[in-house]
Amino acid sequence: MARIARTRLHGLILAVSVLRVLVSAASAQTDVAPDLKFRSDVTEVRLTFSTTDIHNHVLATVQPADFAVVDQDRVIHNFKNFSRTEYTRLDIAILIDASNSLTPQFRQEMAQVVELLAQTRGVPDDSVSVVSFQDLKPAVVCEGNCRTLAESQFPVVRSGGLTPLYDSIVFTSRILAGHTDLHARKVLILFSDGMDTISQKSFTDALDSAVDHDIAVYSIDTSKKPHTSQGTSILRSLCVNTGGRYFSMEMGTEQVVDAVLKDFHATYTVAYKLPTQAMGFHQVQIFPTHDLSLQFHCRRGYYYPANPEN
Repeated sequence: MARIARTRLHGLILAVSVLRVLVSAASAQTDVAPDLKFRSDVTEVRLTFSTTDIHNHVLATVQPADFAVVDQDRVIHNFKNFSRTEYTRLDIAILIDASNSLTPQFRQEMAQVVELLAQTRGVPDDSVSVVSFQDLKPAVVCEGNCRTLAESQFPVVRSGGLTPLYDSIVFTSRILAGHTDLHARKVLILFSDGMDTISQKSFTDALDSAVDHDIAVYSIDTSKKPHTSQGTSILRSLCVNTGGRYFSMEMGTEQVVDAVLKDFHATYTVAYKLPTQAMGFHQVQIFPTHDLSLQFHCRRGYYYPANPEN
């Protein structure tokens, strides 16, 4: 009877945990509903994730008993592998919105970027790139060693500048994808208000590009009212669905750098057998089993079967 009671209690904890996170996700649901296309291997699913506690502090130690993976409506009980991710370095691209919509905040934005570059101690000299975007296309400010970048090297904001945000995310994701070190964690740090006015690519294209190249997006929201704008919803969705995190500009660059570095040192990978070969999108989430305040940051699903053109 005691064993049955413990089993039921464990099941109840898991059910409450799943319900709690689902309610939380629903309350934070954005207006963006992307048609996500995360690719899956034909035999197994691999998820890379980091974990934060109720105070948004990264947990350095996580055990399989601390979480449950739910693939569609199936709880995964058996993992083929669980281990710390074998990242040995960071590869960072900073993407800056230099469009007319951000003209009043641009000098502050540039100062924060320079500060951010100066704070990335422990990141190899050739592992920080900067891209800006305005008007019709993005432009590479510098690629590789950008530590000595000065404000004078940034483009001048022109009146009437348009905002190709989605095109620029695709463009920058391809730059990071061209850096082929398999042991590098690829991170895109985005300074933007989340608005797009001219891109040929869609939000889904931008998100797919980041996810397909295994790039985590960390956004710094530069909008004046970050909690009420459509752009904020877009930025949050980019972060949530790529395993990154969202910040408002007033939080400062130090918190962003701290989050990127701590996530890098406390990232895990879990692998499990593909539970079903049903075609289409498979939503995947990681839920806490004991400490219901834990949050798991990972990509939110995959598409099966993999597109033969990719």
